[in-house]
Amino acid sequence: MRRLSWIVAVLVLGAIVAGACTPAATEAPPPEAQPTAAPAEPTAAPEPFRVAVVMPSAINDLAFSQSMYDALVRIQESMGREAAFEIAYSEGMFVIEDAAAAIRDYASQGYDLVIAHGSQYGSSLQEIAPDFPETSFAWGTTLDTFGMPNVFAYEARSEQGGYVNGVVAASLSESGVIGVIGPIETGDAKLYVDGFSAGVMATDPAATVATVWTGSFSDTALASQAAQTHIDAGADVLTGTAQMVTGAIGVTQESGVLWFGTQSNQTSLAPEIVVASQVYHWEVVLSEMIDLIRAGTLGGESFAITLANGGLVIEFNPDYAVPAEVMTLAEDTIAGIADGSMVVPLP
Repeated sequence: MRRLSWIVAVLVLGAIVAGACTPAATEAPPPEAQPTAAPAEPTAAPEPFRVAVVMPSAINDLAFSQSMYDALVRIQESMGREAAFEIAYSEGMFVIEDAAAAIRDYASQGYDLVIAHGSQYGSSLQEIAPDFPETSFAWGTTLDTFGMPNVFAYEARSEQGGYVNGVVAASLSESGVIGVIGPIETGDAKLYVDGFSAGVMATDPAATVATVWTGSFSDTALASQAAQTHIDAGADVLTGTAQMVTGAIGVTQESGVLWFGTQSNQTSLAPEIVVASQVYHWEVVLSEMIDLIRAGTLGGESFAITLANGGLVIEFNPDYAVPAEVMTLAEDTIAGIADGSMVVPLP
């Protein structure tokens, strides 16, 4: 019995010694931590293209200034609103010195394009543009860039839409007496008056076209007087150009005489007597300028809006029923001028 106990003790001791000599299991090393990618830097939004415009009248004048403001708004809407296209403006800049100060101030603020919207601002721009060689300027209505590499020029071939309006006016007139009210014999105003008169005479050589030049772009009282003079002389159709025409349209409406507009759509002033308006879509040429500026060309080129490039559009008043044959004549005239088969004669 003692021998058996000894044998068991030896076996137990051997097991303990063997266990002590067995190497401990080695734990696998933890996996190496993978480097975490740094969060991507947010992409900075591109800077908006910044345009400033100086205008002689209000942005809602339904004429010259509104035509430019509306065009800029259309560009802004097409480019993605204020985040992509910023507009600043100074309106009612009748005083040349005030306009010049505004032009210089916008240039000093670093605007990409500064527009002097009025031929009366040309002399001021000639003095200011050389002081800001990295800024683009544009002015109209003219084709003269002064030979400066940072000045664009633009004009409206308004005789084209004027001719169309004249054709329709002659077709609708019963008295054969048609009155025209112009501001000053220059720029797009003179082109429009000349084109309108040519359209009337081409359609009705027996018609009488009487023109009064008021000597002012903005004097609505003078425009009203001119309109009344035409009506008293038997005119049953009138037209006119520049921001002063709101005064003339008021007199025309009171007399029930037809009206043809230009520069902006003037239907809202008198829906019952406005037949059609030649509307300036300056965005057609402004978009070209913007593309050039972004490509590094700051000026030195001239542009014109026409019926062919869509910068001039005849917008008929949907509430005035133009006879079908007259509308067909108007459409044929527009197409002929646009494709070059018809040339508007100018004096």
